[in-house]
Amino acid sequence: MRKVFDETRINRMVLQNRLVRSATWEGMCGEDGRPGLKLASCYGNLARGRAGLIITGYAYIRPDGKQLPGQMGIHTDSFAAETKALADAVHREGSKICMQLVHVGGQTTSRVIGRQPVAPSAAKAEQFPEIPAPLSLQEVAELVALFGQGAARAKEYGFDAVQLHASHGYLINQFLSPLTNRRNDNYGGDVESRSRFLMEVYRSVRSAVGKDFPVLVKLNGSDNLEGGLELEDALYVARLLDDEGVDAIEVSGGTSASGDRTPVRQGIDTREQEAYNLPLAYRIKNAVGCPVMVVGGLRSFELVEGIIRREEADYVAMARPFIREPVLARRWQEGDEARARCISCNGCFKPGLKEGGIYCVVDRIERESRGTSL
Repeated sequence: MRKVFDETRINRMVLQNRLVRSATWEGMCGEDGRPGLKLASCYGNLARGRAGLIITGYAYIRPDGKQLPGQMGIHTDSFAAETKALADAVHREGSKICMQLVHVGGQTTSRVIGRQPVAPSAAKAEQFPEIPAPLSLQEVAELVALFGQGAARAKEYGFDAVQLHASHGYLINQFLSPLTNRRNDNYGGDVESRSRFLMEVYRSVRSAVGKDFPVLVKLNGSDNLEGGLELEDALYVARLLDDEGVDAIEVSGGTSASGDRTPVRQGIDTREQEAYNLPLAYRIKNAVGCPVMVVGGLRSFELVEGIIRREEADYVAMARPFIREPVLARRWQEGDEARARCISCNGCFKPGLKEGGIYCVVDRIERESRGTSL
């Protein structure tokens, strides 16, 4: 019977358990995307807390793919030493680290990137702050190549894997979604054509890192948005990736425009509200042979354990619980199986905008009221 704390393997990457720190923006890098000691310490703490795999916050492969301040860049060799330090901080503590690669497409602003954002089409969409410029075929080809270059850097710098961010309304998801992809060339139309950009990016990355290096994809099982990517098309995309040899798929859902069904839902107070992407992940798991990760509102060890035992997913991924409790995996493994302390308030993201890094504001208030150190 499979267990949460089994040692497992994804391609040649050996993981100490099935608990994954899912990617989240940390806001801990310089304005140019350069990571520093603060981010290395963050990842080191997660590794010390025995997270089996740590997926970094989304790292942009070109400067116009940036969305938020303090976001990491993987677009230049200039950050080699600092980026290597992130991997070293994790490896010293015995865990593994995966670089998430992204271009956010139309989900940024000209104020942030200094130019009009780009997207598959000049579509007016709720998740776009402004109408983007449509990508030319030459620009599409350039971006495909840049994803490969970013992956090659991650491998060179000592990372154990890379993940393509193909969900949450960012550029790859924008190509997949009929709501934001209104092209009439080979990259738009039916789901096969809308999948073309993702598959070309995947092949570029695979060519850059080789067959023995783990390549993961984060995929929406549904955009939870009228006119967006739906489950049947997501199943088609997942099968394509599986046939191409993807090493794992992390299943999420929603975009910033998805109302109360966004990727980071609030008020996860009961077990019934947890694991809100599990139905999507289970459908995808039954359609592919590669390992599947599920993310979204997981808080209870009993539920996590059941998902693994029943083989509804191969790995369980969490982001906000690890912000409040970097030691959560170790706590559970050592026998304290109490529910994760995260209350899903999303207050952790505000310090990333104002103070140069996310942290749990509730935990800090509680510590300060008790007079204990952080």
